[in-house]
Amino acid sequence: MDFMSSSGITLVSTLGGIYLLMLLLRFLLQIARADFYNPMSQAIVRFTDPVVWPLRALIPGYRGIDFATLVAALLVQVAAIYGLIALYGATSPPLSSIITWAFVGNLLFVINIYYYAIIGSIIMSFIMMFSGNPRPHPMLNLIGQLTEPVMGPIRSIIPPMGGLDFSPIVIFLGIQLLQKFIYTTFGITTGMAAVILGI
Repeated sequence: MDFMSSSGITLVSTLGGIYLLMLLLRFLLQIARADFYNPMSQAIVRFTDPVVWPLRALIPGYRGIDFATLVAALLVQVAAIYGLIALYGATSPPLSSIITWAFVGNLLFVINIYYYAIIGSIIMSFIMMFSGNPRPHPMLNLIGQLTEPVMGPIRSIIPPMGGLDFSPIVIFLGIQLLQKFIYTTFGITTGMAAVILGI
């Protein structure tokens, strides 16, 4: 593989991954009813509006679910997969396979977002605890709002004991099982993982 192809792969993976992250975060934050006026939310909305708004004219939302953002994320994943396949010099599979890969990639990306968001919330909570600052950082507020719909139901079944919240452990275990199930069900190979963002 020459320098241009290698650089192109790095560029598509990085920029495509960042933009896909922003689109999926926008969707998940809307589902979680997160604070729209949070500076981090505003930045995500401004960053993704150029792609989402044209699609909204064709794809309306339903009961708070922004399908335009989901379609935008799927299209970005499809474009990235085609681009990476071309840069690797491989033969492109049928469109149906690409769409399936894109769906699976976005699903695994969402799972990873929650995984790292929960880790981030734990770390930032400890930092806030020892910093003496009574006002949480806007990012910590947003992470809390993002993860609460997932952690809340677990917390209602397994309440904190002795000041320790065991819900992240249950969620991490569930994430591992879900990832293994997806990899096995869709037969994700090393070659597929190389061209699918979020894996």
